[in-house]
Amino acid sequence: MADAIDPSIISCYHAHIYYDEASRGTAARLREVIERSFKVEMGRWREEPVGPHPQAMYQVKFDPEEFARIVPWLMLNRDGLNILVHPETTDAFTDHAVNALWLGEKLKLRLDVLVRLK
Repeated sequence: MADAIDPSIISCYHAHIYYDEASRGTAARLREVIERSFKVEMGRWREEPVGPHPQAMYQVKFDPEEFARIVPWLMLNRDGLNILVHPETTDAFTDHAVNALWLGEKLKLRLDVLVRLK
């Protein structure tokens, strides 16, 4: 493909772990295991929607080298939680809207808050 994008533009990945009041305990247990098991940077708990995210969540940031370890693990161990995984490039809109991977239900993101960078 002549117009192929080089994946080396991905500086890191974010996994957004979504929860609600009923699933917060499950999200907390998952968070503890992630912190112990993987090379990640944990974001804070966001109890209200923030940015494009339509409900409470926390972010897990990890390097491209960790992708092959953590994403398959999340696929098998998400315990019913919905998770958005996306690359971090210079285009936040495309990262969330086009190049995202969903584990569980695909939630409707509030994409209008993101600015497409050219």
